[in-house]
Amino acid sequence: MIDMSKIKPYDRSVYYYETDRMQIVHHSNYIRWIEEARLDWMKQIGWDYKSIEDDGYIIPVLGVTAEYKSMCHFGDDVLIHVSLSEYTGVRVGFSYEIVDKKTGELRTLCTSSHCLLDGNNKLVFIRKAYPEHDKLFKELLEDYKKRQSK
Repeated sequence: MIDMSKIKPYDRSVYYYETDRMQIVHHSNYIRWIEEARLDWMKQIGWDYKSIEDDGYIIPVLGVTAEYKSMCHFGDDVLIHVSLSEYTGVRVGFSYEIVDKKTGELRTLCTSSHCLLDGNNKLVFIRKAYPEHDKLFKELLEDYKKRQSK
């Protein structure tokens, strides 16, 4: 299993162009941020999107949620903590906590769910295509459930 203590949260600055007239981050940008964070997390565990796409698969988004707790402003720095929160062998779900880097204040909670499709848009069974990641995802899901029950 991967030592999850070595997985770093995604560190991101808030850019001016991401804000609206109220000088807060426009809600649509959080979805972009979690995608950036998910790509970074997957690369850290050794399963990056580029290699998956090179294998002939795509990873569509099946759903996404965002629950805004407090506002991010231009000049803020945030950390995005990514956790694997769902795994069925076909479907993979992630949970995200976006927190202020300085204060640790929770800014946003998000989720996203995904699957793999082949070149004919047929579902791919991760446990068959990537057995090593199937095992890892099961372990990560178990770890996530333990942390949630505390």
